[in-house]
Amino acid sequence: MALATRTPRPPSLIGSVWRSTVGKKTIMAVSGLIMLGYLVSHLIGNLKVFFGADEFNAYGHWLRTIGDPILHYGWFLWLVRPVLLAAVILHGITAYQLSRRDLAARPQKYAHQRKEQSYATRTMRWGGIILTLFIIWHILDLTTLTVNERAEEGHPYENLVASFSTWYGNTIYITAMLAVGLHVRHGLWSAAQTLGVASARRTRALKIASNGLALVLTCGFISIPVSVMLGLVD
Repeated sequence: MALATRTPRPPSLIGSVWRSTVGKKTIMAVSGLIMLGYLVSHLIGNLKVFFGADEFNAYGHWLRTIGDPILHYGWFLWLVRPVLLAAVILHGITAYQLSRRDLAARPQKYAHQRKEQSYATRTMRWGGIILTLFIIWHILDLTTLTVNERAEEGHPYENLVASFSTWYGNTIYITAMLAVGLHVRHGLWSAAQTLGVASARRTRALKIASNGLALVLTCGFISIPVSVMLGLVD
């Protein structure tokens, strides 16, 4: 008696995308752009600290009332956080897997580093580790207020100043923002190439945009702890 044979199922679209190198690069690019969009909006909001405690605290309250009365207090943030968390996880996993594939494809190290390889490119891996550790610290510092000794619930301006009034808070934040700049400088250019936006005519403009945005984000974020140290924000 002939045995029945199972017809193999065709691979799903999601599975095919996830297993392919092009698919992983696309996921990495899209998740990176999601995080970049968050960084830009986060910087715009954080710069309100220069307008005083009342305006910054009002901004913090507004974030928690977006969607009112349809959404309850704080619901908008809890809708955004899973999206950001998924973007961070997918970005990290695909970056690691692509790195492993790249190493497997060329098991022997190059005798000489390519001259055109930038410092940002060579430090993307360490930058990713630094940023992952910083995200954990930042949540414990200014979201859950676990490590912020002088923090008080509902006072974001005072909590921010309290964090940046310590040498370790400033050191952690500034180091992380330098890593952000290097990551954005290389990552935005790579995402443009992956998504097919880059071209011979656009190369110069995209590089200028990547460098410019990285510089703006780095200087913008670092200006806040530096201003607290100098007493310009207190």
